[in-house]
Amino acid sequence: MTDTKGLLAAYDEQMRGAPPHPPAGVSHEQDGPLTRTVGQFRGFISAPRDLGVRGTELDELIARQRDYFAARGEAVEWKIRGHDRPADLTDRLRAAGFAAEDEETILIGLTKDMASPPVLPDGVALRRVTEAADMHRIAAMESVIWGQDLSMIGDDLAGRIAAAPDDITVLVAEADGELVSAAWLVVRPGTEFAGLWGGSTLSAWRGRGIYRALVAARAEIAAARGVSYLQVDASDDSAPILRRLGFHEVTTTIPYVWSPSD
Repeated sequence: MTDTKGLLAAYDEQMRGAPPHPPAGVSHEQDGPLTRTVGQFRGFISAPRDLGVRGTELDELIARQRDYFAARGEAVEWKIRGHDRPADLTDRLRAAGFAAEDEETILIGLTKDMASPPVLPDGVALRRVTEAADMHRIAAMESVIWGQDLSMIGDDLAGRIAAAPDDITVLVAEADGELVSAAWLVVRPGTEFAGLWGGSTLSAWRGRGIYRALVAARAEIAAARGVSYLQVDASDDSAPILRRLGFHEVTTTIPYVWSPSD
């Protein structure tokens, strides 16, 4: 039986806070127990499982983050996990004007169990990409899939590759030169973890095993890097596939977002 409590404890210990190699123009700032990331398309707040502050002190901490990004005219995301404390943190975030986005499931898999040669449908090939032009192709595809402007993904990926090329591997699935899916592996240096991100596929190409192939390919790369665990913030569409592959649910996550437009 898999020790999901142990997986969650490892996640809390190793995957909180900010990654060590931010892209150019991105910086990390500390405010008490919080790590504030500045310089992305929107701000980002990460925190330990228990903030260690309560009541009025917590309200003041929340208000400082909101007001900091309000002064910059930027939105900010505060990432909350389902087991975070204090229990009234989300109520206090909502009272300060933060709004919940869609809940996702945090899944963790053992890299050695996930690594295998990817099996692709006929006519589809995987390719590792590093050029900025390919990152913007990915962003354009993501914008079509999700029906919104996600052009910032291209800049984000290009910036990460420029800052720390050994920490990120971006793969695309192509058919007759058309980009049909993309996903990336992000290794967290100094930990046992890597994150699986992306994995969006054009609707006409879903159900053919491309998503599973991208998981397997990234797991092989992670295994070669000595990574023990793969972590995914999974949507309701992806979570069932990942569970069938052997990933284990450890908690949930909800982004709480404040925006100047609110």
